[in-house]
Amino acid sequence: MTGPFHTAGRPELYGAFGAVSATHWLPSAAAMAVLEKGGNAFDAAAAAGFVLQVVEPHYNGLGGDVPILSYSATTGEVQVICGQGPMPRAATPERFRSLGLAGIPGSGLLPAVVPGAFGAWIRMLAEHGTLPLADILEHAVAHAENGFPLLPGTADAIAVLAPLFADEWSESGRVYLPGGRPPAAGSRFRNPALAATYRRLLREAHAAGGDRQVQLAAAERAFYQGFVAEAIDSYLAKAEVLDSTGRRHRALLTGQDLAEWRAAAEPSVSLPYGEYAVHKPGPWSQSPVFLQQLALLDGFDLAGMGQDGAEYVHTVTECAKLAFADREAWYGDPDHSDIPIDTLLSPAYTAGRRALVGPRAAEALRPGSPDGRRPWVPEPPDGPPAAGDDWMSQLGDGLPTVVRATAARNDTCTVVVADRFGNLVAAVPSGGWLKSSPVVPGLGFSLGTRGQTMTLQEGHPNSLAPGRRPRTTLSPSLVLRDGRPFLAFGTPGGDRQDQWTLEFFLGVTDFGLGLQAATETLAFHTDHFSSSFTPHESRPKVLTVERNCDPAVVAELRERGHDVRLVPEFSLGKVCAVGMDHERDLLRAAASPRGRQTYAACR
Repeated sequence: MTGPFHTAGRPELYGAFGAVSATHWLPSAAAMAVLEKGGNAFDAAAAAGFVLQVVEPHYNGLGGDVPILSYSATTGEVQVICGQGPMPRAATPERFRSLGLAGIPGSGLLPAVVPGAFGAWIRMLAEHGTLPLADILEHAVAHAENGFPLLPGTADAIAVLAPLFADEWSESGRVYLPGGRPPAAGSRFRNPALAATYRRLLREAHAAGGDRQVQLAAAERAFYQGFVAEAIDSYLAKAEVLDSTGRRHRALLTGQDLAEWRAAAEPSVSLPYGEYAVHKPGPWSQSPVFLQQLALLDGFDLAGMGQDGAEYVHTVTECAKLAFADREAWYGDPDHSDIPIDTLLSPAYTAGRRALVGPRAAEALRPGSPDGRRPWVPEPPDGPPAAGDDWMSQLGDGLPTVVRATAARNDTCTVVVADRFGNLVAAVPSGGWLKSSPVVPGLGFSLGTRGQTMTLQEGHPNSLAPGRRPRTTLSPSLVLRDGRPFLAFGTPGGDRQDQWTLEFFLGVTDFGLGLQAATETLAFHTDHFSSSFTPHESRPKVLTVERNCDPAVVAELRERGHDVRLVPEFSLGKVCAVGMDHERDLLRAAASPRGRQTYAACR
């Protein structure tokens, strides 16, 4: 069932029982196995999320973060569970400046935040799941204990960081350098320390009694107040770790920070788009930038432009520039700042912004003035001196540097699930990468360093403050159609997630494509704004387009003033999507061919 403009290279999958799509085939298989065991989409998504922590450790981990966006057929409501942990209570701009730092390092222990992923999955399971925790974790335990084939990207990342692991981050070396050497791509890799952590969480859950809710609460306590928190606190109290500044620093995070945190459930932010209602997490993530782009584009005849034509690519790009400029000026933790999200999405404000879209490419970053407020975008800091060793320069900020060094183009992972009961779940796990910080002794996982996305310049919604959530790039999407669950999707990609997924969504809504065909259309993005990650550098203001773009379109875009950079075909993004076809009473699944291990399953 594809539209007239594109034929899918992969088949779109249909079924009546369950639909799964993820950035790795083993989490997809685990999710489907949980559905077949009688679980629902919430159970399946959690099982996949824990497997992702094992098999994609260069993209996420048990010490990382995750936003979860879901639709419950039982309640008829869309919900966001925020698995983004906050900064430690001891984290202040003054503390960093006292260390001689103008910005927050991208790796090591200083940028470590409360690990939120475990708490988010547990909260989702407690509110919406049906199976015992043992059934959810069994697949992650098995892969960590018995081994799995190591992805080339993981092997490349380990090889780049092997000198650091051997000389400085010794616990990471024990986990990731079996026999003292980097493992080969495709080799069978095990993480017995991580398996032991999962198993102990299960033992403590089981010891609390037979009730499922009691067991979930016990597992959460074991993580945030019990043995996991104690191991983290004991390690961080003594460790001084080499980081991307080229110096050794101690952490600000403590066990008390973990004990005081719980994953929050909150309403989504939404926007109508024709017959659709599009839902996203709040402005503690970049997610509403997707909605701002949609609001701007709603005033253009995209279908009349023709998909992937010059007018279409130009218009989408110019609207992205405006929306991301607002992200830079206005997004942050709404619990700590007054974020004008309602105004940013309002018709009057959007109309004024839409009028800025002209026939030529804009050069300046142009944030708006919602409610007459003056926008302010922090300047990238003059960072501390870089270390001289080649391997240290490759460590850099922990996200794009290893990506550059290994030629990997993604930084996180995705899982989306639909079930026969009418539930939808979309999650984008990340953080706690093997390259972010050392493995905590005895636990088998690293801490997330999302604190690097904040600024030390005070007075901005994303300024560093104790207990404040760093603004995250993680951005799952969920769509209702005429009030009924329709679509859930996401992609890896850091700052670019909400451009690649927007192009997918417009393929479905404005050009009539099937899900799989929409994942395979031309992908492009603009880097017209500073990176969210340390050192927050201003990147070249280029329009990056896949090479399969029509040469005549490229020529016209250049005539309009775009600095077009061509990259290999099928190299941008890894969109994963599931949906519901209510007319035929079927479920749908699709996975972009851009991720060779990206895998959809439907039954």
